[in-house]
Amino acid sequence: MDYLEFAIKMELDGEKYYLEQAEKNKGTSLASIFQLLAKDERKHAEIIRNKSKELPYELKEDEALKEYKNVFEGVEDFSSKLKTAPGQIDAYRLALEKEKESIDLYEKMGGEASDEDGKKLFAFLVEQEKAHYKIFDELIEYLLQAEEWVEDAEFGTRETY
Repeated sequence: MDYLEFAIKMELDGEKYYLEQAEKNKGTSLASIFQLLAKDERKHAEIIRNKSKELPYELKEDEALKEYKNVFEGVEDFSSKLKTAPGQIDAYRLALEKEKESIDLYEKMGGEASDEDGKKLFAFLVEQEKAHYKIFDELIEYLLQAEEWVEDAEFGTRETY
C-alpha cells in the first residue's frame, strides 16, 4: 500500500468513526458536528483519490469549523442539554489523538512530496486536520470546565468561558 492509499484509508476510517459518534450522540448538537466532520473526511479521501489518479481536484475549505461555531452560539441552551456520558470525553480524546496522527502524517507526506501540487495538497490537509483538532480540543475543554467548575465566592475569580 503506497502512502496515498494509506491516507485515503485513514480518511475513510475517520469518516466511519465520526458517523458512529454521530449515531451515539443522536439528538444532541454534537451529532451535527460529527456529521460535518465525517463529511469533511469523505471530501479529503476524494481529494487524495483524485491526486493518486492524477485527476483534477479542488482544495476548498471544509464547512466543519464554520458550522462548529454556529452550534455553540447558544451556549446556555447547549450546556443544559449536554450530559457527560461515561466515556464521552474519552471518545473526544481518541478523536483528538487521531486528528494529531493525521496532522503528523500529512506533514511527513508533504515533506516527502516530489511535486509542488503534492506539497500544496498535504499542506491543505494539515490545515484541515488542525481545524478538526481544534474542535475536539475545545469540546474537551468545555466539558471538563463543566465538570470541574465550582461557583462560590470563596474560590475567587475564575476565567470566563
